[in-house]
Amino acid sequence: MVIVVKSSDVANVHVIGEESLVEFHFELKLEDGSAAESTRVHNKPARLIMGDGSLTPSFEQCLLGLAVGDKKSFTLEPEDAFGQPNPNNIVHMDRSKFDAESPATEGMIIAFAQPDGTEMPGIIRTVIGESVTVDFNHPLAGQKVTFDVEILNVQQSDVTPSAES
Repeated sequence: MVIVVKSSDVANVHVIGEESLVEFHFELKLEDGSAAESTRVHNKPARLIMGDGSLTPSFEQCLLGLAVGDKKSFTLEPEDAFGQPNPNNIVHMDRSKFDAESPATEGMIIAFAQPDGTEMPGIIRTVIGESVTVDFNHPLAGQKVTFDVEILNVQQSDVTPSAES
């Protein structure tokens, strides 16, 4: 199999563009410097296609133009990262909706089944009597975050396999 690359793109083959396939390590840190998430913990880099919705548009903007080997750090305000908490995403439920496998315990993250069959994680914020308060906001909503990245591999979407050998 032969890989065909447009000659106009040869100089930019390893630079992140709008539809690039990107493999990278990242560490997401909170304002106090603590790590919220890191691909280095299990040495499993993240992979995504730019524009596929895996990252917020602001995170993707930070990656555009970076090349293989680049290491960069970006600090994003809450609105550019995971947004501000939405009070409509705080739900009060009856304690009877919980069972021994998924107890209503403050701080627990529980996956709740949605009507379409998907699951949405919710954090149990409070349990008072028979009332349970569940927060469906992203856990990092309202947080300023620092995004440290190391670009490991970039492939352009206009690189296509050819039937010629």
